[in-house]
Amino acid sequence: MAAKFIFITGGVVSSLGKGLSAASLAALLQARGFRVRLRKLDPYLNVDPGTMNPTQHGEVFVTEDGAETDLDLGHYERFTGVDARKSDNITTGQIYSDLLAKERRGDYLGGTVQVIPHVTDLIKNFVTRDSEKEDFILCEIGGTVGDIEGLPFFEAIRQLGYELGRSRVLYVHVTLLPYIAVAKELKTKPTQHSVKELRSIGIQPDILLCRAEKAIPVSEKKKIAQFCNVPESCVISALDATSIYKVPQNLHLEGFDVRVLEHFKMKSKKKVSLSSWDRIVKRYEKPRGEVNIAFVGKYTSIGDAYKSLTEALDHAGIENNVRVNLQWVNARVFESADAQSKLGDVDAILVPGGFGEEGVKGKIAAVKFAREKRIPYLGICYGMQLAVIEMARNLLGVKDATSAEFSSAPSKDPRGSLVGIMTEWEKDGATEKRSAKGDLGGTMRLGSYPCEIASGSLAAKIYGAKTITERHRHRYEVNLAYEADFAVHGVIFSGKSPDGALPEIVELEGHPWFVGVQYHPEFKSRPLAPHPLFVSFVKAAKENSASLKPKLATARKKAA
Repeated sequence: MAAKFIFITGGVVSSLGKGLSAASLAALLQARGFRVRLRKLDPYLNVDPGTMNPTQHGEVFVTEDGAETDLDLGHYERFTGVDARKSDNITTGQIYSDLLAKERRGDYLGGTVQVIPHVTDLIKNFVTRDSEKEDFILCEIGGTVGDIEGLPFFEAIRQLGYELGRSRVLYVHVTLLPYIAVAKELKTKPTQHSVKELRSIGIQPDILLCRAEKAIPVSEKKKIAQFCNVPESCVISALDATSIYKVPQNLHLEGFDVRVLEHFKMKSKKKVSLSSWDRIVKRYEKPRGEVNIAFVGKYTSIGDAYKSLTEALDHAGIENNVRVNLQWVNARVFESADAQSKLGDVDAILVPGGFGEEGVKGKIAAVKFAREKRIPYLGICYGMQLAVIEMARNLLGVKDATSAEFSSAPSKDPRGSLVGIMTEWEKDGATEKRSAKGDLGGTMRLGSYPCEIASGSLAAKIYGAKTITERHRHRYEVNLAYEADFAVHGVIFSGKSPDGALPEIVELEGHPWFVGVQYHPEFKSRPLAPHPLFVSFVKAAKENSASLKPKLATARKKAA
């Protein structure tokens, strides 16, 4: 059976949840026995989001095969368990890079290169390739209808509707019904205008997914159906949910997946069961306890900057039957406040990945506090490197221990910088090479790499395996020339690359729970399959909370 294509567009405003809607629909189709694949078309001119500021675009999600992609691909993976690939995310920048390379090679035989058909043909090729094994390809178009940069993408999916036929193509438009408190009404006019804009470029939506904070009256659904030329049954309510993992159930109750199959004249391959999602939601909404984890980072004002991390912590909380309360601590505050004032009442501390010198002082202060006060600590990527620097300074006495990332001063130690830039490493049996002065975009150690774990280590206990694979995104590495000195102080590199050249995991013996990892485990966590590292970390926080609270209560009584 030829793959069916579902295009998800958005209107009125951004951040309506197109990605979550696409991921939820994919999960529902999976529950009905179908094979699904999700793709994202991003209209911005960047080649990929790898060099974009997280405060503007949110986190950069990394796939198994090493693509730096939009964060929505993280939602796709978490909801479906299907690993995304490089071929599942494309930007205008990539399209034009390919187009200009073709023109320079003479592929167009001297013809005039134009948006139509050349740009749109490349977009259509991206959407339809590698689709032979799938039942459904769900393709989200970034931005909102009417954005000038998105026009080539809308034109391309319009053409696909014509070329493949409506029996293989469905258009879903996600729109907003704002609630006007003074009038006490949901307003349909923005949706009407959004659909009008979509129709003006030749696309008639088949289903409207109407985002609203209050229930949509039947009368308003009828009005939308009439003015937007959509059957009333295809005007779907998409109300605010208490948890993103409740969205599949909510949309199923609204009949979203039923309407999709009706359009394609298809029947389910098996009976729908959402019991696993029900379990997740129940545990999320009614946990048996809670833990407080300090999240010491640089982009703490923007939750999307660490989206996969916060989701992975939620997954671990669900598995441990506790609510994970994050205390967002901007690393810069330690320039004017001590660690005790910010971290004294938390159950665990996490320092995430990052780049550059800003906030380093605060992150190192958080590491030192966790180590000395015996608070569970998890350092990811930069968080691991800074943990190693802190321990080198304060355990080994290497006072100038630093990273080449934020210090150009040469190390006085003959072994060199504690953390230095990588210019060469192994990947799939071949040697990858980089230049320290080369491009920033796409030059890091990206994607999945294997790691060998030392037997008897905490990491071995957590993973229950000798060899693992995890996703990476970094260009600096810890210098193993200091390994013997670290071992004397109980600092163990319990995970390394198969050739033993690159450290992957560091842990501190004698500490309740102190682990740093060079990779990004959050990219592989799923609500239905939480990552073992986060499960163990939250469990340690839970145990620490149980042991600390009686002591804190006693101390407060004495102080009173």
